Amino acid sequence: MNSSLDLLHLAAAAAEQAGTYIRSESRQVGRSEGPAEWISKGHHDWATKVDQNAERLIGGMLMAGAPGSRVIGEEASPELVKSGLVWIVDPLDGTTNFLHGYPQYAVSIAAAVDGVLEAAVIHDVTRECLYGAVRGKGAWLGDTRLAVSEIHEPARALLGTGYPFKQLEELERYLAQFRRILPATSGVRRAGSAALDLADVAAGRLDGFWELMLAPWDMSAGVLLIREAGGVVTDLDGRDVGVEHSAVVAGNREIHRWLLEMLGPNA
Repeated sequence: MNSSLDLLHLAAAAAEQAGTYIRSESRQVGRSEGPAEWISKGHHDWATKVDQNAERLIGGMLMAGAPGSRVIGEEASPELVKSGLVWIVDPLDGTTNFLHGYPQYAVSIAAAVDGVLEAAVIHDVTRECLYGAVRGKGAWLGDTRLAVSEIHEPARALLGTGYPFKQLEELERYLAQFRRILPATSGVRRAGSAALDLADVAAGRLDGFWELMLAPWDMSAGVLLIREAGGVVTDLDGRDVGVEHSAVVAGNREIHRWLLEMLGPNA
């Protein structure tokens, strides 16, 4: 049985190798692979051969390093499984950003054992930095231990968010939430990579975050990072989230509590 630290090191090696590959391909986007080559997965949702190749690279390394484990991810194996050692992989979180040369995209890998998140990494591809967390042992950016923000006043808080760009039927509900939250805070940002948004919460750059629906490969690594950095991550009802499709509300304890109040049905 691999230890949690073993899982972390294996995930880190796979994420950094994928990051190197993605950076090499980023110079070709817009030339050899123009918009006609983009793969539509749905409304406003794109993939490329880079996503697919990165996922194959990651999966090969993880399976070789932990034989008998399984990989689930957005591109190849989206069916959820929870028994045994499962890797939850987003090979390129922020594909639209990548396609447009907007430098906000990441590789996200989490390891869960029987549905419990044990280790996670998020590799910020363009900045070439690696976030990591192990259950019960903390979260780190390189050699720096992460801690969530100590800003507790909503009026001073900077929040991250994600629009319901795939579920447009949720747009009016989201806009009602946005109208309540924006005037009460210092600002709201939407950069287009949930993995990096959650890493920013863990690092204390963002004081909170919410999105109406994320897939497990979008959020699993970030969930563990935030919890190990002292923060809270739940759904809109305050229930802890795990390896699942779910709404996400995250932040330090005070901002998280306030967000739940502002986002609730009675707000």
